[in-house]
Amino acid sequence: MTDLSKTKQSEESGSSPASHFIKTLISQDQKSGKYGGRVQTRFPPEPNGYLHIGHAKSICLNFSIAAEYGGQCNLRFDDTNPAKESQEYVDSIKDNIRWLGFEWDGEVRYSSSYFDTLFEFANQLIASGHAYICSLSPEQAREYRGTLTEAGRNSPDRDRPVAESLALFAKMRAGEFAEGDYSLRAKIDMASPNINMRDPVLYRIRHISHHQTGDQWCIYPTYDYTHCISDALEGITHSLCTLEFEDHRPLYDWILSSLNLESIRAASVLADSESPYVLPEQTEFAKLKLNYTMMGKRNLRAMVEEGVVSGWDDPRMPTIAGMRRRGFTPASLRNFCESVGVSRSEGVVDLGMLEHAIRDDLDKHAPRAMCVMNPLKIEIDNIPEGEVIQLSLANHPKDEAMGRREVPLTREIFIDRSDFETDPPPGFKRLIAGGEVRLRGAHIIKCHHVERDSSGEVALLRCSADLDTLGKKPEGRKVKGVIHWVSASEGKPVTVHLYDRLFRVENPEAKDIDDYRKCLNPDSLIEVSSAVVEPSVLEGSNERFQFEREGYFCKDVDSTATGRPVFNRTITLRDSWAG
Repeated sequence: MTDLSKTKQSEESGSSPASHFIKTLISQDQKSGKYGGRVQTRFPPEPNGYLHIGHAKSICLNFSIAAEYGGQCNLRFDDTNPAKESQEYVDSIKDNIRWLGFEWDGEVRYSSSYFDTLFEFANQLIASGHAYICSLSPEQAREYRGTLTEAGRNSPDRDRPVAESLALFAKMRAGEFAEGDYSLRAKIDMASPNINMRDPVLYRIRHISHHQTGDQWCIYPTYDYTHCISDALEGITHSLCTLEFEDHRPLYDWILSSLNLESIRAASVLADSESPYVLPEQTEFAKLKLNYTMMGKRNLRAMVEEGVVSGWDDPRMPTIAGMRRRGFTPASLRNFCESVGVSRSEGVVDLGMLEHAIRDDLDKHAPRAMCVMNPLKIEIDNIPEGEVIQLSLANHPKDEAMGRREVPLTREIFIDRSDFETDPPPGFKRLIAGGEVRLRGAHIIKCHHVERDSSGEVALLRCSADLDTLGKKPEGRKVKGVIHWVSASEGKPVTVHLYDRLFRVENPEAKDIDDYRKCLNPDSLIEVSSAVVEPSVLEGSNERFQFEREGYFCKDVDSTATGRPVFNRTITLRDSWAG
């Protein structure tokens, strides 16, 4: 699927992508000819972890905007902090973007590919008096920076001669200093009410290998310095960021305006363009926040490293990898992001919206099948031993195009223990001693004997089938209950993982919560090793199913690792958290 797929999908469904303030802005820019009609966006993750549902919103926005306006979207890794970055994260990010249904323009880009140019521009800032080499330690720099209510103090090195700063910067590049000895800082305003403008660090010394450049560099640019220049070099028109970067926008603009415009153009992909060169502009939108969810990358990493979850792709994680493993579909995530919308107003989205999106998609596209979680054996005495009756059942009750499947009925079958009661509560419409119930897609059966084991537990139900009721309603008998079942001899044993929300509080990242582990839902994962499925579940190529009356499930990657099929519950049939 390409980046055009989402737009195409909206056209096919008869709806159009919702308008919002960013589209209004771009339409105005196109009308004025600001960028010569170009629309160039980018998705610029730092490869220091796995993408989560919040990133999915940004991905959908950047790629879909570009597609809608006939433009292009770059994938660029802002890889300026090698201590926390790795190729593993790069690979997972690329894989998840493609899984969502998008494709970036051209080759994958890396900010590290621009290190030489960034270094040259840094020298330009020093030479023009816009930057200087500072000898304050990181701790001293924080002290000099001031607070939100108190102005900062100038570094003793702020008026260092240009020639001296240039020489020291060259020595930093050559690896002659230890980490923390020096840094390159912008010369802006230590009394600025915007703390990001108080002579921010542009380069720091880090003697560490980089996943792309190896040991070529021992000084690395900061994100704020790198991001805006990378945008400019790539000819980005609209730099779309979340609201947390709003206070960084003045620095974004300051850096670009402090550099020679023609030198930026000459180094950019538009060097040979006849169109006037215009610097990119940053626009912010509200990030996606979900209740009952932690999405701070630091917290997600902690859960992985502390063993709270099995890994970044644990099905309870809000990572795209985890949601994929749990059974979410690309369409469900894209539709969810579309329904959330784009605005500048911060707010928390109810997790129920996401759960509705996946239910809605799977209800339409997931074939039905039967799975018995807690088996209770039934012996149907008027079906001969060894006989296998092949029943034809629809894969989907509302979509004939999904075809049919054969389901074997035998003398011995399993039903779920919850579907039989010796002392039924009021309104119980399933099987009772002496009562009748219909087997899904099969006959009506009647229970005429209950056998118990030595502990008094029900061990076996002896029943008879009305063989004339296949596909028919018997006259004069009201059989209200319909239950699912699986052949005891033909059914296949599987392991089922019943996943639920990881947290039992709406905001596990709240400031008054000292330890998120106290908020964990103890029932977020229940393993069922006794489950049995109809054979069709393992015979075809389908990975996702609605196990009737149980929920939506998907086959897990552990199926190949354990040698026993494993199915993850994606979502229940109904919202169990409502009210």
